[in-house]
Amino acid sequence: LLFMLAEIVGGYLFNSVALLADGIHMSTHAIAFGITLVSYMLARKWSKDKTFSFGTWKVEVLGAYTSAVILGVMAFFVLGEAVIKLIKKEEIRYDEALIVAFAGLLVNLLSAFILHEEDKHDHNLRSAYLHILADTFTSLLAIASLLGGKYLGMWYLDPITGIVGFGVILSWSYGLIKDTASILLDREMHPHFVERLISRIEEDKESKVEDIHLLRIAHSKYACIISI
Repeated sequence: LLFMLAEIVGGYLFNSVALLADGIHMSTHAIAFGITLVSYMLARKWSKDKTFSFGTWKVEVLGAYTSAVILGVMAFFVLGEAVIKLIKKEEIRYDEALIVAFAGLLVNLLSAFILHEEDKHDHNLRSAYLHILADTFTSLLAIASLLGGKYLGMWYLDPITGIVGFGVILSWSYGLIKDTASILLDREMHPHFVERLISRIEEDKESKVEDIHLLRIAHSKYACIISI
């Protein structure tokens, strides 16, 4: 979290869009982890509240959807900064930006090492590990663009890297919005699954399914309302 803020502030102060994009990309994962943590806490707090018909698991989904929308907006902010830098060719403070970028890379490598030592069978930790690897890649990309600008005079690498960062952040945001929106809208009537369920019920040759509705009540658990 500290280096997420350091990269975003540093990118803005030192005129490095690559650093700014790297910080915002790091924020996509930091916010996702934070929302998951808060959601677990709220789900535990409200676990005895009977007004939640199917439990509190959608608190996490709602939080993820909200963060994805916010990050999608932030992606366009990065794009705007990158386009402005390409047009105006503002001077980048390479030395300061590189210090922050290298520090961010070290933080990502340390985080990856810690997560790699944990239980490989935990899907949440595995997901976190892959997120950190993605952050490490964008940090390397930012460093490469800054080095290219400082030593080879290729100043345009920085805003171009920012545009690449825009694409990565927007893609992640769109994918999460698509997945969470389907859950929030109860879009669970997948034809193949529904057909298998109906077939299983009607295999006695006597029962006939007149109406069926699937409801997801946990990450991998479903409830079903059926008229037979």
